[in-house]
Amino acid sequence: MENKYIDSLTNVSNRFALMEYIQSVEHANLFLVNIDNFSNINSAFGFDVGDSVLIEMTRLLNIAKPSSSKLFRINSDEFVIVSLDVMTHRNLSDVASSIVSFFDQIDIVISEEISVKVSISIGISIGHGCEILNQAKIAIKELREHRRGNSKIFDPNSPFIKKQKENIYWVHKIKEAFEQERLTTYFQPIINNKTKQIEKYECLVRIEDEGMLIPPIRFMEASRLTGTLSLVTRRVIEQSFEKFSHTKLEFSINITNTDLFLGYLEEYLLKYVNKYSINPSRVSLEILEDVDTLDTPEILAQLNSLRRHGFKIAIDDFGSRSSNFSRLLEFSPDYLKIDGLFIKNILEDKKSAIIVEAIVLLCKTSNIKVIAEFVHNGEVQKKVEELGIEYSQGYYYGEPKKELV
Repeated sequence: MENKYIDSLTNVSNRFALMEYIQSVEHANLFLVNIDNFSNINSAFGFDVGDSVLIEMTRLLNIAKPSSSKLFRINSDEFVIVSLDVMTHRNLSDVASSIVSFFDQIDIVISEEISVKVSISIGISIGHGCEILNQAKIAIKELREHRRGNSKIFDPNSPFIKKQKENIYWVHKIKEAFEQERLTTYFQPIINNKTKQIEKYECLVRIEDEGMLIPPIRFMEASRLTGTLSLVTRRVIEQSFEKFSHTKLEFSINITNTDLFLGYLEEYLLKYVNKYSINPSRVSLEILEDVDTLDTPEILAQLNSLRRHGFKIAIDDFGSRSSNFSRLLEFSPDYLKIDGLFIKNILEDKKSAIIVEAIVLLCKTSNIKVIAEFVHNGEVQKKVEELGIEYSQGYYYGEPKKELV
């Protein structure tokens, strides 16, 4: 008869046994051991070899773990070591480092033809009850996000935990905003520096929450996590096309990688072009400077198809990431928006000024029009004009508002 507390593959205690154990003790040190990229072993050698690796991992962990501790296998490639000894943070780190070092020096031999090198990550938590397993999982997530070392002790006050809590809060808020139709588009003017007239607007999403306006930097990560990014873009498209159907002005809409990978944009944009009789040449699609996106054949084909319909393409925040001038020239967008931090600091920071000058020179030789963001005073605007930048955007000319100026 099968024992519900024993893992059938490795013959060690399983998740059920772990849960009962950590609830029965007053204090425990829990080490969650996760094999890095275990799926690659299954893919390369097959599941039978993967199972053999797990069996051998169990044997080796029993050797490497503290002598008084217990070993559990709780998931495919996850093991837990529980020690009841009193340990300082230094002791905990030393135990984890010892286990990691042990596996760094060993090849797992499956047969004469197959040997496998495994690396592991260890999440560590201290306390009692089932919550410490969840805390160890969070520690591994934080470890893998920053990849500093091979082990991490759970810290409830870390920036990572704070970010996770904020995401949970904004997941609720964005769901509420959709339900109550509080996701609203605001419009910021873009000035033609020759005519000094408003020529276009950027359409910017906001959440209206109890009299406050919440900018996207606060909730877009939560929107990505909940799979609602494309719904946000659709809402901005709907509201923007309706707003500009009564004018001759141009307008720009921010597009995410998710929108491009989902492949719905062309059909959706053309639907609203026809609904409001708006010439596509009035619409710019702003994408973040992202070399990977522009290097993907399917995405590139999609953007080029949109351009053939007449839509314009703008690269947003150029210079904020690993700027690839070669890729920029190859793609040749209609507009380039220089990252606002360079414009904001252009008078005080010589490096910012040099970067802006280089970008402007490149764009002029490539017939790409430049938009300066974060123009916040007259002195910065004067410098922008001296450099021959065609357009300016920023609080010097107007903050985002619900109605057009």
